[in-house]
Amino acid sequence: MRKNILTIFFLIAMSVALYAQSDKVPKTDFGKMYLAVWQTAVEHSLEVARAMPESRYNYKPTEVSKTFAEQMVHIGYTVELLTKRYVQGIEVKPNTPDASQMNKAEIIELLEHGFDYVTEVIYNIDQTKLEETCEMYHSGNTVSRAFAFFYVQDHMNNHRAKANLYIRMNDIKPPEYTW
Repeated sequence: MRKNILTIFFLIAMSVALYAQSDKVPKTDFGKMYLAVWQTAVEHSLEVARAMPESRYNYKPTEVSKTFAEQMVHIGYTVELLTKRYVQGIEVKPNTPDASQMNKAEIIELLEHGFDYVTEVIYNIDQTKLEETCEMYHSGNTVSRAFAFFYVQDHMNNHRAKANLYIRMNDIKPPEYTW
């Protein structure tokens, strides 16, 4: 009987936790607007990662190109790095994982981790932080931290588009782009 009570309590607690997550709303108007855009970009990126067979993750179109795996690892790693650097204003140093030492499942897990990190920032960032400015290292442009979210997404989309082309070059039908 005690085991049944604990099981029921556990199921109720899990249901409450899942319900609470589904009602989660970003703290800012920007976050409310941007969340759907970000989630759509995330899903497209995961679809691209899943579409390439693991046996082709080492494919690269030229000697100087990244492999498909490197494109995916670059996305998964840099969405968090760029969010920390430009959106949150945290000093970070690059330390990209070695894609050649990872399998497809590990790379998708890295992508999901990076995407989840950014999503949590979208939910929790304060308006005052979004209104701060930051200087973009490569261009020298000064932008708001809110605008920096678009840079993170643009960078992700750039590498996702390259990876999508790799899929086509392997005669695989890429995921449909929908909006």
